[in-house]
Amino acid sequence: TQRNMSLAEAQQLVIAAYEQVAGTLDWYCLDYWQQQLGLDIMGLHRTLVDRIQLRQDSLPFLRALALAGKRRILVTNAHPKSLALKLEHTELATELDGMISSHDTGYPKEHPKFWQHLFAQFDLNPQRCLFIDDSEPILNAARLAGVAHQLGITNPDSQKPLKSFKDFPGIDDYQLLLNDLIQPPRV
Repeated sequence: TQRNMSLAEAQQLVIAAYEQVAGTLDWYCLDYWQQQLGLDIMGLHRTLVDRIQLRQDSLPFLRALALAGKRRILVTNAHPKSLALKLEHTELATELDGMISSHDTGYPKEHPKFWQHLFAQFDLNPQRCLFIDDSEPILNAARLAGVAHQLGITNPDSQKPLKSFKDFPGIDDYQLLLNDLIQPPRV
């Protein structure tokens, strides 16, 4: 209604705009969409803060990783403003050793140069890394960049049906990984 068009017209406008920038940094950029659509995107995000929540298995999994001596790095395409809003309304930041946004690197996770920035910034050996994501193209980008282990998360949105992955193993509960972390070593 802000631009005097029907809902169907607005949806077609957004779909066409999405298709033009899919897989690029603009796709994830709130400032870009605010300019393109003429809408207060951050204002819209703030109206949805009651929906911001972590998966119930996230914090126990991150804590188990810490106890196992593993580094926990959030690797995201989220815009810094959106990420700040999520961190403000969750305990996620307290359980991480680092964060990197594609907006900090100038490249989305789909791009090889993103991974080069990640490895350099955190002095990571990709052959010792596990990358978990809900996007098959991004999991593939991680694999092509040399990340040794990729895992799909099949239920990133509790309001939507489970996702399936063609080329990657997938899980719907971090508890499955947590059990391996907290078992005492075998002698």
